[in-house]
Amino acid sequence: MTNPFGIEVRSILSVIAIWLTFVAYIPYLKGIKEGKVQPHVFSWIIWGATTCIVFFAQWVGNGGIGTLPIAISGITTFLVALFAYHKRGEIKITKVDWFFFILALSSLPFWFFFSSPLAAVIVLSIADSLGFIPTIRKGYTLPHSEPLGFYLIFLIRNTLAIIALAEWNLTTVLFPGSAGLACLVFVLLVKFRQKHQKSFSTTLD
Repeated sequence: MTNPFGIEVRSILSVIAIWLTFVAYIPYLKGIKEGKVQPHVFSWIIWGATTCIVFFAQWVGNGGIGTLPIAISGITTFLVALFAYHKRGEIKITKVDWFFFILALSSLPFWFFFSSPLAAVIVLSIADSLGFIPTIRKGYTLPHSEPLGFYLIFLIRNTLAIIALAEWNLTTVLFPGSAGLACLVFVLLVKFRQKHQKSFSTTLD
């Protein structure tokens, strides 16, 4: 389906989405530097790989200017992983984590075999969602270790990126849509855990 919004509107939305990417990442990187944020390094490596490959798939799928926020996000995601590693963020890697990473890389053979970027996007969307599990696991155990505003910004960013796409189809929409949904689920889960811990602490007092 062709996006009914004109190129001007889509360009503005893409710029806003890119701006939100930097708004989210700059304080996040600062939080890592100050030791206030301890991201799961391997989750960010998985997200970086999936996001960069999805950008190319969206581009082939006629995503147009709306793909630029995804490209910028892929680059900065790898930057977060590198920065977190040097600051000794959460680096415990399980066999399941390796499975997610291999699954992400397997999207390229799927794309080649089926001669369709959609095949890669489906695999990558699954891998990206599954790659969220280590962070969800950490957020459940340590609900105050992640800034929820960061994930809310990305929920909004992904929504704007979808609206800015030149064409709406599974190839272009599936990945940012599933990633946005994952952010929403994570925020709701962590807020529940924070409230639960606060109630439990109050009861003990």
